[in-house]
Amino acid sequence: MQHTGGIARAVKRAAVAVVAAVLMSGCSSDDHPARAKEWQRDYCSKLGSWQDVAHATTTGEADADQSSESESESDDTESAGHAVIEASKRLDRAGLEHGGTRILDDTVNAVGGDVGAEGRAVSYCDDSGFETLVGSVG
Repeated sequence: MQHTGGIARAVKRAAVAVVAAVLMSGCSSDDHPARAKEWQRDYCSKLGSWQDVAHATTTGEADADQSSESESESDDTESAGHAVIEASKRLDRAGLEHGGTRILDDTVNAVGGDVGAEGRAVSYCDDSGFETLVGSVG
C-alpha cells in the first residue's frame, strides 16, 4: 500500500508543477508590451469618446431646453466618463504611467471638469502614440 501513497504524492507534485508552469506562462514578459499598447489604445479611444460627448454636451447646453434629449446626452456623458475611468484603472494597476503622471487621478479629475487634468490625460495619449484618438483641450 505504501507504493500507492508514493504514486499519489508524485501525481500531486506533478499537478502542482503544471499549475505553476501555467501561471508563470500567463505572466510572460514577451506579451506584456503588446498588451500594454492595447490597454493604452483602449484608454485613449475611450478618452476621445468621452471628450466628444462631453464637449458636444457643453457646447449644446446654451441651446438646449430641458428636454429628454439633454437628459440622454447627460447619460451618454456619464457612461463615457465611467468607461474611460475604468480604462484608466487598468493602466494604473499595470503601472503604465509616464513621467510620474497619475493617469487615474487625472482621468477622474478630467471627467469632473478639470481642464488641466484633461490636458495631462491627452498628453499621456500623445506620449503613448495615440494622439489621433483624442481631441485637443480647450
